[in-house]
Amino acid sequence: MRNVYVVFQVLLLAAALGLAGAAAAQDPPTAPEHGSSAQEAAEAGDVEAGEEQGLPEPEDLSATGDEWVDAQLADIDRYGRRHREAFIDELVRYREAPRALVVALLDERGWEPGEVYFACSLAGVTGRSCRFIADRRGQPADVSWKALATGLGAGAGSEAFARIKRGIVYSYQRWARPLELDAELAAAFPDDGED
Repeated sequence: MRNVYVVFQVLLLAAALGLAGAAAAQDPPTAPEHGSSAQEAAEAGDVEAGEEQGLPEPEDLSATGDEWVDAQLADIDRYGRRHREAFIDELVRYREAPRALVVALLDERGWEPGEVYFACSLAGVTGRSCRFIADRRGQPADVSWKALATGLGAGAGSEAFARIKRGIVYSYQRWARPLELDAELAAAFPDDGED
């Protein structure tokens, strides 16, 4: 008798849930008033949907705050992949980065060569270790290079950041790699590129 009672309760509960679901399905969704949807506004070209909703643009975590440096880091990615040992030697010799750390960042953490280069360069101009900078960046990256450098007093436009830029020029000279200088660096290296 107890089993019949339990079965009856289960059937009653299922019926109640079925009726509630059917009632909800019968009520048509209310249509938004014309022109009130963020999607309609975006489709009309008035505003981006994210702006309508007050959402900030996602931050580019690879940006340093200086377009010239960003472009060189992308080129360093290519160089570092093609000439891995020369790239690693550069960071070990001139950025005082432990070889094991550079290899681990490239191989285990999956960092691009430009990211490793910037981390070790930022470390050098702020008196920190490359490991400290890598740990502050996070894995996966959760802070942009721009924010990290600025927080350490080495943001774009600072003297410390200018030293990073000059360091890139010196690296390119050692690599015998062509480099187009921005206006700031052209003034600092007037003879660069001349015979």
